[in-house]
Amino acid sequence: MFVEIVFAGLPIDRDEVEEALEAAFGSDGEVTGAGSGMGRCHLDLEIEPGLDRDRALDRLRGVLTDLGVEEYATLNVSG
Repeated sequence: MFVEIVFAGLPIDRDEVEEALEAAFGSDGEVTGAGSGMGRCHLDLEIEPGLDRDRALDRLRGVLTDLGVEEYATLNVSG
């Protein structure tokens, strides 16, 4: 599964989010891309195909909530 996480007005450094995602997913997922511009930034997260979709998205949302940035994020999910 591929998740593009788009942030508008992110109040913390994007690298903090990336590190938290890598810690939470370990070998179950990998940040494969990132970018920023015009007041927005994004992270691309590849999640292992064997993981339950709902559980993986719950884990992702949990990371964003713990960091206090869920309200700034839009998740574009494919796969």
